[in-house]
Amino acid sequence: MLFGMKVVLFCGGLGLRLREHAGSLPKPMVPVGYRPILWHVMKYYAHFGHKDFVLCLGYKADVIKRYFLDYNEAHSNDFVLSDGGRSLELLSSDIDDWRITFVDTGLHANIGQRLLAVREHVQDEEMFLASYSDCVCDAPLPRLIEDFRRRGKVGAFLSVPPVVPGHFISSRQNGLVDSITSPRDSALWVNGGYFIFRPELLDHIQDGDELVVEPFERLIARRQLMTFPYEGFWAPMDTLRDRQRLESLFERGRAPWAVWDDQDAAEAVLDLSGTGRVL
Repeated sequence: MLFGMKVVLFCGGLGLRLREHAGSLPKPMVPVGYRPILWHVMKYYAHFGHKDFVLCLGYKADVIKRYFLDYNEAHSNDFVLSDGGRSLELLSSDIDDWRITFVDTGLHANIGQRLLAVREHVQDEEMFLASYSDCVCDAPLPRLIEDFRRRGKVGAFLSVPPVVPGHFISSRQNGLVDSITSPRDSALWVNGGYFIFRPELLDHIQDGDELVVEPFERLIARRQLMTFPYEGFWAPMDTLRDRQRLESLFERGRAPWAVWDDQDAAEAVLDLSGTGRVL
């Protein structure tokens, strides 16, 4: 069975900003529709043929493990029920061809240390994918992978316009305002949390390093880090407002990240005609 490239998903954070609304659920298990957001991220990768997952667990790891141990395919697939309810025939399936490795990477570890903790699972790969488990997008993943492979860099990530509420203010010391700019109209881009790496990246992570700080600075110094500026759909789930937005899109049947339901999806514009920028 072919599983595509390995996908490392960071699932161990505490999710403090959302916990008052999610209760005891770890943030990756907060539902959008009838499945947790983690499932939506995994389904995105699986749609493109990458079904070998490594979950970096931490807070409430048992909840995530139990979800998959008790996974019910009937919740999101058509099926036939017969024999008075004693026989169930699935007409399609979600995860029967997925391979999922569960690794406890510590309760308080940062992303860099979680990645080091799963080194043995990716160090022999040509390349591997990685992502946070609380943001969704419709980026054209095959195009990103192909461009990354062609450029021969060590690391790449999706960058997106900021989606914060409010406006950016530029002012002088005397308080006079120079400009007011909408976040989407500014020249700023933020880390979208979707990564492509070569295992060489692991040699740039030292004890205590956060992934996108010290290791990325080392790659930048060597011209080995690139980004794909992306203006298509991307959304985090950091707050209750974020969750409500995703839930509303899903309920209306307008979930842009569900590329598995739309063969014409994942074709939104990549900056520079589909090529990334080297940092």
